This record gives sequence, structure tokens and C-alpha cells, in this order.
Amino acid sequence: MQQTDITRPRTLGADLRALRKARGLTLNAMAERLNRSVGWLSQVERDMSDPSITDLRHMAALLDVPVSMLFGQPSGPVDEAGHVVRQGARRRIGGEAGLIEELLSPDLTDDFEMVHCTFEPHSRIGEVVTRPTQEVGYLISGKLDLIIAERRFTLHPGDSFRVRAEPFEWINPYDTPAVAIWVIAPPVY
Repeated sequence: MQQTDITRPRTLGADLRALRKARGLTLNAMAERLNRSVGWLSQVERDMSDPSITDLRHMAALLDVPVSMLFGQPSGPVDEAGHVVRQGARRRIGGEAGLIEELLSPDLTDDFEMVHCTFEPHSRIGEVVTRPTQEVGYLISGKLDLIIAERRFTLHPGDSFRVRAEPFEWINPYDTPAVAIWVIAPPVY
């Protein structure tokens, strides 16, 4: 388990490091792909240097996250940092059409992330997803269809599910939004 100073507020550097590691990239490999020095990237990850907007765009593309995720987000009181995420201070992540994802975890430095997902009516993921993760979820409201390893399941409020590095897709063919809590290990956003 990773050791993290949970009294320290979330920083851009900590999130970049967590995303880089989650994608199996070394500091050298990421620096090379960004055409930057290892020293510079190390300083960015330790919050000793600030990347430019262009650098952030390149990092977001390399890490496959929306660039907006790397910008500052609303936060709660300083004494809650690392412990509490207030409803109005959630960071939007992802970017799939028909899906609104908000990070419930204080940051991306833990061994997992927890996400609040709202699946819009009559929406579906654009492609089958397979990622090297273990994922569990709990449907709060609405109905949602999941196809896991070519088996289709219809989830109702109170149902839960698990995906273990298997191909999956989601579909909300219904007239109401579906809301779920989704936990992913290791973090992918």
C-alpha cells in the first residue's frame, strides 16, 4: 500500500505522479515522450516547477485524461484536505458522452479511486473497455445495463457488480438517469 501524507492538500504534482504510475510509465519514459528532461518532470511531480498550459495539454493527452482534470478545482476548507470532499468540490473526470463522472476520492494518490457516475438516459459507452483493474460498483438510482465478458446484466437500485480486467461496456437505454458509485483499483483517471 502506498504511503501518503494525508494532511497535505492534493497537488497537481501528486496527481500527475499517480496517473503516470497507474499507466505503468517511468519518469524517464514520460519525460522522453513529452520531449522534456527527467529533472524537469521530477520537479513538476514534486511541485517545485509549474508546467505551462501547453505542457499540461501534452501531459493530459499522454495520460489520456481531459486537460480540465489537471487544472485547479473547487476545494473545501484546508483542514479537510485529504480527508473530506464536499459535494460542491468534486472534480469532474473522464469525458465520455452521456456519462458525468465526479471524483469522490480526495486525490489520486491512493491504491483506488471512488467515482460518482451519472449515466444519462439513452446513452452508451462508445466502445468495449478492457483495463488492467479491479472495479466494483453500486447502483444508487435508475437502471443500467452492463455487459461484462459478453454477458448482459440489468442493474436496479441497490445492486452491485464487479469487473476484473474483463471487457465491459455500459448502456442506459432507459428514460431516466442511472447513478452509481464506482470504485477502481488502481486509479485510472
